[in-house]
Amino acid sequence: MVERSAVIAALDAVMDPVSGQGLFASGLVQGLVVAEDRAGFALEVDRSLVATYAPVRDAAEAALKVLPGMNRVSVILTAEAKPGLAKPAARTAGLSKAAVDQGRAKAPVPTDRPAHVRRVLAIASGKGGVGKSTVAVNLAAALAARGLSVGILDADVYGPSLPTMLGISGQPAYEDGAIVPHQAHGLKAMSVGLLTRMDDAMIWRGPMASQAITQMLTQTRWGVAEAPLDVLVVDLPPGTGDVQLTLIQKTPLDGAVIVSTPQEVALADARRAHTLFQRVNVPTLGLIENMTGPIFGQGGAKAEAERLSIPFLGDLPLDAGLREGGDAGRPPVSADPSGLIAGRFAAIAEQVAAALGL
Repeated sequence: MVERSAVIAALDAVMDPVSGQGLFASGLVQGLVVAEDRAGFALEVDRSLVATYAPVRDAAEAALKVLPGMNRVSVILTAEAKPGLAKPAARTAGLSKAAVDQGRAKAPVPTDRPAHVRRVLAIASGKGGVGKSTVAVNLAAALAARGLSVGILDADVYGPSLPTMLGISGQPAYEDGAIVPHQAHGLKAMSVGLLTRMDDAMIWRGPMASQAITQMLTQTRWGVAEAPLDVLVVDLPPGTGDVQLTLIQKTPLDGAVIVSTPQEVALADARRAHTLFQRVNVPTLGLIENMTGPIFGQGGAKAEAERLSIPFLGDLPLDAGLREGGDAGRPPVSADPSGLIAGRFAAIAEQVAAALGL
């Protein structure tokens, strides 16, 4: 087992080019996670110094990889605008200011969409536990089954489920300054869950989580000039917080699909998610009712879609095969393309593709 003290010592053997201190002693290492045979952290630097610290990140990865028992290392280079190098007290003040700023409403200022990506589609829910990730994975697979080039980004930093649902693992390659996504079931896939163990806790503040999402969004090689990605499906975490706002601010969204179960407690949160997208001028392409049937009821999402004047894309039954496929890393859309579930998703994908102009 890799010891945390050994990781810290190895990081302090890498010099911070600005302060001249060891990397850990400099205070730039954030959210260090050490577990058995792996380690990961965010290297938080001033935005103007990203190019300076890119080789430092590589040196830190190299220093950790040679530790006995170390099998996997992940170093995420994150950047925040700060007036030069911050001393520890100044860094604390900066974090306090960031916490205050997070509570203030800001108008989104989208930058360019990820390179060589034609459309970006968000899959959202106001509430957790409604099967949003299951819908995101199978909808992405259904879009790929239509002949589209599709990527999927797991934006739930604190509870990533994409690796399990697609049956993928292992740290992605990093080539020519870009992350190379995994490929499975006809999809290009990236998740912070590929950088950590399944039981690791990502103890990151909001700004750090947002920076990780930004890096995966913009530094992953989703497509190339001669073969662009048709659509990037982004599986958002529940709620309307940091990650949602980061995505809206960092890239133009071409639309959002909201997932809900039929009961009011879930529909109320779906309503809030729709309100968020309305306020930032992102079209809600429709509402999907998941887990429909005798346990949770039926028809609530359809009635809600009518009240909100948005399309109702369809319902999905509470199906054991859908759950088993997700646990086994075999999405039913690709594992059983002629089955009932695949047919439901195919109908939804047809509507979504048309709304996106694909």
